[in-house]
Amino acid sequence: MENTINVTNENSYFDGGLLQLIGWRILGTLVTVCTFGICYPWAFCMIYNWETKHTVINGKRLVFDGKAIQLFALWIKWLFLCFITLGIYSFWISISLKKWKTKHPLSDKAPSGREALLFRYLHDRGGGGK
Repeated sequence: MENTINVTNENSYFDGGLLQLIGWRILGTLVTVCTFGICYPWAFCMIYNWETKHTVINGKRLVFDGKAIQLFALWIKWLFLCFITLGIYSFWISISLKKWKTKHPLSDKAPSGREALLFRYLHDRGGGGK
């Protein structure tokens, strides 16, 4: 049996604007640079929350429920592992970050089941928007 996910293009879209994205990214970059990377988890969650809030799949707006403090603990662990492995662990950070995002992408208001899997698939591919 084949798993098929039916999504109509009319009910799935991204409604964020370019100027908003540029503003959030500039703010995230400034915060990260001014704190020497310590507040990167906050900046990451801020930008990812904006992206998720502006994504609609099958008529349901998505909501990101991850918190910067959750990511901060992982960030410290990842930096420590990079330090003791002389940077080798850095190759696994993007995978670890994707795993964390997958655990926290949706709340009660958002799709579940197959729709959630579709969102994760489209988001990780970089697609899913207009």
